[in-house]
Amino acid sequence: MRRSMTNFFTGLQEGWALARPYFSSEERVFAIGMLVVIITLNLLMVFINVVFTYWSRDFFNAIQAYDAKSVIHLIYLYARAPGEPYPMPGFIEIAIAYILIYVYSAYLNQMLQIRWRQWLTGHFVKNWLADRAYYHISLNQGASSIVDNPDQRISEDLNSFTNNTLALGLNFISNVVTLLSFIFVLYAISGSVKLFGITIHGYMVYVAVLYSVFGTLFTHLIGRKLVPLTFNQQRVEANFRFGLIRVRENPEAVALYGGETEEQTALRERFQAVFENFWAIMRRTKALNFFTAGFNQVANIFPLLVALPRYFSHQIALGGLTQITSVFGQVQGAFSWFVSSYQGLVTWRATVSRLHGFQEAVSAARLAASSGPQRSQPGAALKFNNLTLTLPDGRRVLDHASLSLPPGQPVTLTGPSGIGKSTLFRAIAGIWPFGDGEITPPTGTVLFLPQRPYFPLGSLKRSVVYPAQEQDFSDDAVRAALEAVELGGLATRLQDTANWVQILSGGEQQRLALARALLIKPDWLFLDEATSALDAPLTARIQAVLAAELPNTTIVAIMHRDMVGPADRHLTLANGALAPVGTTVA
Repeated sequence: MRRSMTNFFTGLQEGWALARPYFSSEERVFAIGMLVVIITLNLLMVFINVVFTYWSRDFFNAIQAYDAKSVIHLIYLYARAPGEPYPMPGFIEIAIAYILIYVYSAYLNQMLQIRWRQWLTGHFVKNWLADRAYYHISLNQGASSIVDNPDQRISEDLNSFTNNTLALGLNFISNVVTLLSFIFVLYAISGSVKLFGITIHGYMVYVAVLYSVFGTLFTHLIGRKLVPLTFNQQRVEANFRFGLIRVRENPEAVALYGGETEEQTALRERFQAVFENFWAIMRRTKALNFFTAGFNQVANIFPLLVALPRYFSHQIALGGLTQITSVFGQVQGAFSWFVSSYQGLVTWRATVSRLHGFQEAVSAARLAASSGPQRSQPGAALKFNNLTLTLPDGRRVLDHASLSLPPGQPVTLTGPSGIGKSTLFRAIAGIWPFGDGEITPPTGTVLFLPQRPYFPLGSLKRSVVYPAQEQDFSDDAVRAALEAVELGGLATRLQDTANWVQILSGGEQQRLALARALLIKPDWLFLDEATSALDAPLTARIQAVLAAELPNTTIVAIMHRDMVGPADRHLTLANGALAPVGTTVA
């Protein structure tokens, strides 16, 4: 029990840590102002509910007295009940006021929710992309196992968080105000009873408290295991969806391998986890529903049974009996907020835990971005000084290497597969966090083209010019670049939007990426197996195009085979050392 309550209070702290930045951001005036308006409207609804209990009392008293005139007045317009100092608004006035307040409260709530979600989404995406946190998280297997499916956390979890936080928070405030508004009314109209010779004034208040405490305690005891189950359900659902996305993104590879049976088996296993966890949630929810349904049903008749002795003894009229029942329901319902909101709190707690874990992992990944080889101020040449590179498991791929690569001289780096050439490529780009030493990057614009090109969603032109903007290059310039890499057949499709990874072959994808280099014209161009999908004659032609179109670009090519001419500098990576070709590395 203590552990569960500690977990609950920890959830409140984590939830506040997630919510605070927005309400202290540049949108704080709108956010706080809108929140105040929404709370005010909710308080007005509570006030109307209080008024309605008195209207209900007068209405049923008029019925009991066979006073048709008062009944009609109470339905349509203001009427002053006998002995009352103020007129009672009619039902129509009460209903119209309540409807207007309710509609605009819901509307403004949604407005605040979407603005809050918009800000949080931008905040999370910015931090996820900053300092390449997304990349460092993917390298750290320990973090990856904790931070599964960041896409779901940013998309679905943020939506759930803003929605549930507002709903639960406003509902809690309304219940507190309801309690403070009705508890004095209930105390005043309850009268008193004698129990064991002791007169208890406002006894219905104590009955409501005891009934609610009983319900809250048993609800928590029954439902506390739903928190970890709900957290896990979100995880396994995301894993199953990710498996489906993998098939959608790689249809050709799956079809060529004939891997349908294997994919079906894998998807069945992932969904089995969804099924089993959901089944556990069902069993626990069934037990919780048995109790809460019974608790709520008994609550409908319980105050009536407690108050009937006073009615039968003619201490209260029918209207007073109905008012006691209604007010008791309001007080008991407010006291039992934890019972009625328990499943919402469970979902909220699981969502907060996932978002907090994601935020912590992103912060750790951004901190880790400063680790690894140090980068000095850019210089004319690319230099390594005592550079050591390791893999995440600690294995060294480069050991205390020192080297200077001046501009203007194309360089080829070769070595066996898996020796660490791509790791060096990443270190030069400044994204590899494992190792030490110093790298002096070259001055000027730099472009890195990996073996597997990346294509953003959108038009073909956007894919060609990435990471620049479409408006940075004319259509004619893009068409000329496509013609140069022998993709002239795509020149008429610049505005077409499609999944180009699935449409283009591996060789076409690599040539399209090389067209980017022709457009950007960087001072330094680093190629990591960027022509591995091309045949030798086409590779030679692409090489000639790069040499002709980029005469002022220093090209550093990492590959298995030699792509450049004999006059170019040729290095090999083996046994953790960089050496010119022909040099024996111990």
